[in-house]
Amino acid sequence: MEVCKYKKKCGGCDYQGISYEEQLNKKQKYINKLLGKYGRIHNIVGMKNPYNYRHKVNAAFSFTRQGKISAGTYKEGTHDVVDIPECQIEDLECKKIINDIKLMLKSFKIKTYDEDTGYGLLRHVMVRKSYYNKEIMVVLVLSSPILPSKNNFVKALRKNNPNISTVVINVNDKKTSMVLGERNIVIYGKGFIEDQLCGMTFRISPSSFYQVNPEQTEKIYYKAIEYAKPSMRKKMVDAYCGTGTIGLVMSKKAKEVIGIELNPDAIKDAVTNAKKNNSKNIKFYNEDATEFMLKLASKDERIDVVVMDPPRSGSTSEFIDAAAKLSPGRIVYVSCNPETLERDLSYFAKKNYKVKEMTPYDQFPFTKHIEVVSVLIKED
Repeated sequence: MEVCKYKKKCGGCDYQGISYEEQLNKKQKYINKLLGKYGRIHNIVGMKNPYNYRHKVNAAFSFTRQGKISAGTYKEGTHDVVDIPECQIEDLECKKIINDIKLMLKSFKIKTYDEDTGYGLLRHVMVRKSYYNKEIMVVLVLSSPILPSKNNFVKALRKNNPNISTVVINVNDKKTSMVLGERNIVIYGKGFIEDQLCGMTFRISPSSFYQVNPEQTEKIYYKAIEYAKPSMRKKMVDAYCGTGTIGLVMSKKAKEVIGIELNPDAIKDAVTNAKKNNSKNIKFYNEDATEFMLKLASKDERIDVVVMDPPRSGSTSEFIDAAAKLSPGRIVYVSCNPETLERDLSYFAKKNYKVKEMTPYDQFPFTKHIEVVSVLIKED
């Protein structure tokens, strides 16, 4: 198998030079050892083609002392940009767009940003591609809202990449390690793209959270819904709901779904997505999920199922206490970090919630990351 030539410089992949079958075996053994004591673990679900799966590609831009432009990732533990013209896990079309922008900078007299001096314009480029309809959004992260010859720049870029449907300037004028700033200026197209997941349409804005591997995400969501067993008699909570993806897909089969999310931008996207899919039995609340569930419990609201998809840091004991107070018959936990999942399952066990079964997914081939979907049943 071909080993990536940037392996040593980049550090983005943990499993370079290992066959895909062996990668899956390693991940299965790890999950079995870590989580086996909690319940039945199914075989890890891998990809037919584990290459070029990332439909969102970020590139930091910089330049060398010799004036050569670099576009790629930061070297591990530093802010030195490693120039990476090709990548085994990034979408080929997205990568080509970044390489084209790199070649265009000189003729358009656009300087890359220097973190030390604060001089220069282009900091990052983010390219997002729709899995189903192949729409592409290009986000140029600039230190100033003004892009010289912006119309000609877009024209030249689209000439080589006709699938680009929108181009957005994101203004990041702060000394920060964050990629995106707070202000977006649409310079071509509608400022967002749309994708489909599980038969529903979702809007992706520059700052929306949206999974980078849609093929595996669809499998994960279908499994979460299978474990949740939605029905027209059941009321469900989608905690940490983000832009509403899991909750909206569940709403097709449930009596009622409540989505809770702290991020106000994500909630705006969730409301838009609900309208777009004509989903009338789902309501979104821009609140802390723990506090919201405690309020529901104090009103003796009956909730049949709680679905939770927390960040890598996992959930909290306060959240788990609140979920247990609601006393749903089942809890579906979608985890992107098996270690924090293990900690949380241990705490759920103290609240009389036992794991019935779990399925691991290889969401990020060539890396150590593993997603796990678990279903917990309340024991009387």
